[in-house]
Amino acid sequence: MKKNRTYHKKKTVIVFLGCALLLIGLMGRMVYLMVIRSDYYAKKAEELHQRERDIKAARGRILDAKGEILADNKAVCTVSVIHSQIKEPEKIIAMLQKELGITEETARKRVEKVSAIERVKTNVEKAIGDKIRAYGFAGVKVDEDFKRYYPYNELASKVLGFTGGDNQGIIGLEVYYDKVLKGIDGKILTTTDARGVEITELGEGRVDPVPGYDLQISLDKNIQMYAQQAALKVMEEKQADAVSILFMNPQNGEIYADVNVPEFNLNEPFTLNTGADPEGMTAQERQNACNQMWRNLTINDTYEPGSTFKIITMAAGLSEGVVSKEDQFSCPGFKIVEDRRIHCHKRAGHGAESFVQGAMNSCNPVFIEVGLRLGVDNYYKYFKKFGLLKKTGIDLPGEAATIMHKKSNIGQVELATISFGQSFQITPIQLATTVSAIINGGNRVTPHFGVRVTDQEGNLIKTFKYPVEKGVVTEQISAEVREILEKVVSEGSGKNAFIEGRTIGGKTATSQTLPRSAHKYISSFLGFTPTDSPQILGICLIHDPQGIYYGGTIAAPVIRDIYENILPYMGIAG
Repeated sequence: MKKNRTYHKKKTVIVFLGCALLLIGLMGRMVYLMVIRSDYYAKKAEELHQRERDIKAARGRILDAKGEILADNKAVCTVSVIHSQIKEPEKIIAMLQKELGITEETARKRVEKVSAIERVKTNVEKAIGDKIRAYGFAGVKVDEDFKRYYPYNELASKVLGFTGGDNQGIIGLEVYYDKVLKGIDGKILTTTDARGVEITELGEGRVDPVPGYDLQISLDKNIQMYAQQAALKVMEEKQADAVSILFMNPQNGEIYADVNVPEFNLNEPFTLNTGADPEGMTAQERQNACNQMWRNLTINDTYEPGSTFKIITMAAGLSEGVVSKEDQFSCPGFKIVEDRRIHCHKRAGHGAESFVQGAMNSCNPVFIEVGLRLGVDNYYKYFKKFGLLKKTGIDLPGEAATIMHKKSNIGQVELATISFGQSFQITPIQLATTVSAIINGGNRVTPHFGVRVTDQEGNLIKTFKYPVEKGVVTEQISAEVREILEKVVSEGSGKNAFIEGRTIGGKTATSQTLPRSAHKYISSFLGFTPTDSPQILGICLIHDPQGIYYGGTIAAPVIRDIYENILPYMGIAG
């Protein structure tokens, strides 16, 4: 009996000690939560009773070289409803239906949905947003917002690009410079009780948005307009599929204009410019059609350059010393390479001619001979040295790379066709950049649009700098190439680009697209001025023109006409 009492006594003590330890632990935990972690949990409790609504930041503007606004912001509103605060649901449904032009079913679905906050419609015109706010309905919120706006609609559409519903860039400069332009969204904070009803006495808190920076680019609105008008004119006259025109400064890589017609309306970027009926398309077909419409042909697409590429063969041959300006050739209208007879565009032949005359005549056999004299190793060496095996680094997304044979797969026939611009593909921007290096004294510049970043008041934030690769050719070779190309325009196949009182150098081309059996062509001309110190280089490509399709006949006059308009405007002397 005594042993049982002792046992029960010990058991009671153990239970008591256990309870005491548990109580001490609970008290310690309370002290930890209420004293040491009090700030953290007070903040958590506050957050449970706060509702956030975003305030979109104003996106930075895009300005042209003269400060003209090419991409701006338009004040709009976002209309939302908060279910727990709504007191007159039927009146709100009727109001939303009337003011926003939505169906009763849509309005009811939004109003009756049990959620913290339900967005009814975005990009609402400010006047309509103000009208909705004036109704004063509890549970209806109208917040300020911004919509991207392009004052010139189609101008430079494939360069500027556009933004999506979240105000982020989709294509073009809008996406490439998104981090510069987008800014930081703000917030509106409202405090609610446990039922989610706003405590009006506490009012609203606000974290103001930070606007994005402005981006100034080298593109000149007036030059772009001149070029776009010229492109549309020749596209209509020649019933062409598309026309691309690019102008850049060969000394520093700044791009003054980049036209790709047909362009599209930046304010309605999903409206097809082809006239095709989107209703008869699947979702994937519509997306594919949009993707094609948005493509920038000067940057995103490659093509066989044809005879404009003879400038590269010319520079390589002169640099390596396998040809001189005085060298004599004979063109019977073709050249036999291994088992292939490769024709000149003049089937009757040019007869005896110097190298300069061969360039003026755009004679294929002359340039085939230069390519063969160089040999595969040397030609590939210059192809690489001139930068043709790498991208230009232009500040637009989706730049296509050169499509070229592997060196091991280049035989004599391939070398012959490469020498006059066939059997491989490059982009127009790659051709313009490479020729710029050859004619500017040997400096391969980086083509670009971005010049500087400023804040909303115009204060300088950043000036962009771009890589320059020196020594592509010597000053002497550069001068010789310019001299030859000036004769091409003044006396040769590029004479339709000649302007009295000005020195213009250039090269024509007429290349066939694949498959050859389709008999489709790209007519082109590349020209620069003045020839002693080039300040502007332009290239025009006409895709599948109908009727006469020779580059010297239809593309050279386009560059000439644009130069006659823009050179005085730019202050460029002859």
